[in-house]
Amino acid sequence: MGEPQQLELAAAAALPVADALSRLGSSDGGLSTAEAHRRLAVYGPNVLLSHGVSALSVLVRQLRSYLLLLLLVAAVVSAVVGDRTEAGIIGGIMAMSVGLSFLNEYRSEKAVEALHAQIRHLAFVDRDGKPAELAVTEIVPGDVVHLRVGDVVPADLRLLAAHALECDESVLTGEAQASAKTAEATAPGESPLDLGSCAFMGTVVRGGDGRGLVIRTGSKTAFGAIALRLGERQGQTSFQQGLQAFSRLLATVTVLLAGSIFVINAGLGRSLLQSALFALAIAVGLTPQLLPAIVTVSLATGARRLARRQVIVKRLVCIEDLGNVEVLFTDKTGTLTEGRISFTQAVDCQGNVDEHVLTLGFACSDVTGNELDRALYAAPIAAENGKLGWPTLDRLPFDHERQLASVLVDMPQGRLLVAKGAPEGVLARSANVSGEAQATLDRLFASGARVVAVASRPLTTERLSRDDERGLSLEGFLCFSDPAKPDVQESLARLDRLGITVKIVTGDNGQVAAHLCRQVA
Repeated sequence: MGEPQQLELAAAAALPVADALSRLGSSDGGLSTAEAHRRLAVYGPNVLLSHGVSALSVLVRQLRSYLLLLLLVAAVVSAVVGDRTEAGIIGGIMAMSVGLSFLNEYRSEKAVEALHAQIRHLAFVDRDGKPAELAVTEIVPGDVVHLRVGDVVPADLRLLAAHALECDESVLTGEAQASAKTAEATAPGESPLDLGSCAFMGTVVRGGDGRGLVIRTGSKTAFGAIALRLGERQGQTSFQQGLQAFSRLLATVTVLLAGSIFVINAGLGRSLLQSALFALAIAVGLTPQLLPAIVTVSLATGARRLARRQVIVKRLVCIEDLGNVEVLFTDKTGTLTEGRISFTQAVDCQGNVDEHVLTLGFACSDVTGNELDRALYAAPIAAENGKLGWPTLDRLPFDHERQLASVLVDMPQGRLLVAKGAPEGVLARSANVSGEAQATLDRLFASGARVVAVASRPLTTERLSRDDERGLSLEGFLCFSDPAKPDVQESLARLDRLGITVKIVTGDNGQVAAHLCRQVA
């Protein structure tokens, strides 16, 4: 076991398993307890950026205002010239404004801190060649972690073994569809999160099982990088910038006007003391004492209304920006649609309902599989007519490179390879794609259906390989629906009345997205 090297996750994804283990100074049986303790001292605990709340930091944030500084000067001047009542009123207004903002934001910060505290959990890690349940804070680069359905991935991992493994990466990507994983080396995709041979910290295992080599921990993970950005001091909103600019302008005008009045009075022969007192009185009179209180009360009212809708407002000033939104980018699945996929029908290449296509679709499905498989099993017509229980001899799980999954089933007529997946992936491997089949597929997409293509091929082998997924015979299509939410049309109409333009961002077929747009417009 050699000394570990620094390794980027994308580089680890492209390495064979043996090379990744060697680079991290680890082995298939994981680290020894002694080595793990040594690395823990080097790399630190596997924790994200602390989200502890400091009352002082929240209070200081409320005091960073030119307007409050102007009011403070006005209060001091009022006290100096003997107008203690005026000074007390200004001081009271300042205290109310700062106190109200502090209480609202401190409560929000504490609520967010409580949410972050809930992500602590245990994980099975290979130590001294055998699995042991450890706190995720003790995980270090080079550890080998076991993944099971329902587990939260505790660090950024290079997968060593994956058996029908799927991870819900919506916390990072926003995609509702689980991502299929493989232990085979994969080249990085267009996105830094498009790594099929890696599992990311904070994502959830939705299906299958596997083992992974820890590459990055804590704030060095993709999830940790997001936490770091959230912990950075936020820039000023346009509302804050405008208020600061107004405060600076008001302060400049007040100083210039008070100074001019003092000079004029002094030039007219008035006493310097009387001139100064009069100029200071003018300066205090120009100060808008109630403005901070009015702004704070207005924003706090908005925060309370949002809180009743279970929305946490960390910064009161963000409410004004929410009201200034002009363009809203939204996901489609689960946001505009219900996010509950249901099976509708199985059709042949001519568009006719065909139970044989349904039967083949069942043969290549798993009740613990992805959303489409579970929707197929949940459909009453599918349960009655499609499930024949053919023995499965071998299986090639879905991955994003092939865009399909395959099984080898033992039918009464002989062994048959059944492939099911994205139409573009299946059609590219089929030998009999007619113009009529393409027209049927286009009609289904235009109707808004989510489509899965089904193809087959007789085989005599006992094991499947990717080379077998060629020369397939296209059988037909499985159709699924994900209807729009009942209130989405009303919501979009309200956004339109408010002058907000809505843009849909989706990875679905363009015709499916266009159909939904026409449906909810």
